[in-house]
Amino acid sequence: MNDQQVQALLEPFDGITLQELDEIKLMNRVDTKFVFSIDSLNSLLPLLIKDFNCLQVNNCTIQTYKSLYFDDENFSLFKAHHNGRVNRFKVRIRNYVESQLYFLEIKHKVKNRTDKLRIELTDFAQKFDPFQIEFIHNVLQKKMDLLPVLWNEFQRITLSGKNRNERLTLDLHLNFNQDESNFAMENVVVAELKQADLDRNSLFYQIMKKQGVRPLRVSKYCVGLYSIHGQQKIKGNRFKKKIKILNSINS
Repeated sequence: MNDQQVQALLEPFDGITLQELDEIKLMNRVDTKFVFSIDSLNSLLPLLIKDFNCLQVNNCTIQTYKSLYFDDENFSLFKAHHNGRVNRFKVRIRNYVESQLYFLEIKHKVKNRTDKLRIELTDFAQKFDPFQIEFIHNVLQKKMDLLPVLWNEFQRITLSGKNRNERLTLDLHLNFNQDESNFAMENVVVAELKQADLDRNSLFYQIMKKQGVRPLRVSKYCVGLYSIHGQQKIKGNRFKKKIKILNSINS
């Protein structure tokens, strides 16, 4: 399924602006992820029209996101995720392309809740200035010498619940690279249901249940990092089964 076909499926949705979406940021939330084939959107999206609005930015219903992730030379942030620590972080610069916005973002995962803090930037940077370093250290509550370790680009559909305080993002055409290495998942959709509190009565959650698609705790960052850097640099035993699932969908 190509972007033109996906865009046609999004046309019947009522639109929502970025300003309207910002009123329900859900910066502190519960995330539930699912993965499935991009071809599944053909039957899925029509079922969501009555319950969700679709974000439009400059008349675009599919937005491009570019991210640069940071870790230290020992991949300590990655290892915290791999080892199942309930208190862990991700540090990235993200470019919201159509909005022409850049943010230094830190995602803080505590048990099942995600808190996202960010400050606005003007562009990507390989190194941080003193103000940005202070921001990072204050959030991480420790000093870390961070280096760029992974580039990530994907297209996102963002749907906002009409009657529930929830947001659904559908990430398509995931691509990862660093130096000369590349890894892509063109046929996989990573769906993320973002809610103030877990609500399994959500229409999308119920559709996934009826279709036999179970929630899957998967990190795009960790999958991409392990796929790019491999076993020579990092341990990824905990992600091998999930990568196998993703590869089976992508094939």
